[in-house]
Amino acid sequence: VHLTTFPLGQDYKNIPCGIPFCGVNYFMSKGIIDDSPKEIAKFIFCTRTLNWKKLRIYLDERRDVLDDLVTLHNFRNQFLPNALREFFRHIHAPEERGEYLETLITKFSHRFCACNPDLMRELGLSPDAVYVLCYSLILLSIDLTSPHVKNKMSKREFIRNTRRAAQNISEDFVGHLYDNIYLIGHVAA
Repeated sequence: VHLTTFPLGQDYKNIPCGIPFCGVNYFMSKGIIDDSPKEIAKFIFCTRTLNWKKLRIYLDERRDVLDDLVTLHNFRNQFLPNALREFFRHIHAPEERGEYLETLITKFSHRFCACNPDLMRELGLSPDAVYVLCYSLILLSIDLTSPHVKNKMSKREFIRNTRRAAQNISEDFVGHLYDNIYLIGHVAA
């Protein structure tokens, strides 16, 4: 990525054209980025002022770019909920559950495991178990932060429900996950 060619102070939220692909094509035509998934992913990773709704559409269509974007993240030695928050700061979560959210969580789970192989062995976690934990954390986040949920999930309920889905996980580890969400807040905000 030719970061030195970015005009200072440029607002990349308002690129010419309302279609996500058009914006990327505009940057390629100006020589700001090269026409490769890896270069587009680097641009997205390094740029904070993109229109995230359009980016979400773009990444849903360009899974090759999404793959390269995920590999740019280094989650080594990060606690799972904090890594998930970082991930969703770069790749905003969709507002509704569906196939794209499942894809994001799957890609995150595999990347998190690849960055922390020793921890995964120590905890006995697979990418599938991390996927279950991530989905549980997202649901817990919504439960604890939504004003529409009157009876918030307790730590005991979260531990019981999560351990039912991912049995090899220690009660203490799941309890720490709950505490993190309770104290720090939503993972996909």
